[in-house]
Amino acid sequence: MKTDRIGFRGALFFLIAAALVMVTGCAGQSFTGGSTVAPGDSALPPVSGFADDIQDIVLPTDLEWNRKKSMTIKTESFRGGVWRYEGKVEAISLKDFMISAMQDHKWKLVGEAASQDIMLAFVKPSKTCMMVISEGAFGKTQLTLYVTIDKTAAAGLNPFGEAVGQ
Repeated sequence: MKTDRIGFRGALFFLIAAALVMVTGCAGQSFTGGSTVAPGDSALPPVSGFADDIQDIVLPTDLEWNRKKSMTIKTESFRGGVWRYEGKVEAISLKDFMISAMQDHKWKLVGEAASQDIMLAFVKPSKTCMMVISEGAFGKTQLTLYVTIDKTAAAGLNPFGEAVGQ
């Protein structure tokens, strides 16, 4: 139980930190160079759907949504959440698939880190998506998405709904 609370708090902290990065204007900067994967290099099957109802993050069919480990926030000016998916896929194949799929939908890979887990960071104007790929129990690989969408920035407004000068 205690590790679940730490994991939830960590995920919440990470989501808030990602939102702050985007609001302060750092989301458009490159942090590190990442490797690129040519479309079609993935060994995973075709996609079954999209993360939540976000139409530019596609997922392989082998992953199932874990409702208990996910949460969504939608406000007037902000949208985002943490979504966990699990399935019997190879972590490296999932990484290659996600990089290719994100780049196909015009996401820019701005960071990548690997140790036991693999973390990928993507940005678009007014959007960020961090993902962590990890080996789970019983041979299942876990994909956790941390997504932030600043709806006011996309509309040319500040968080208070006022027009931003160009």
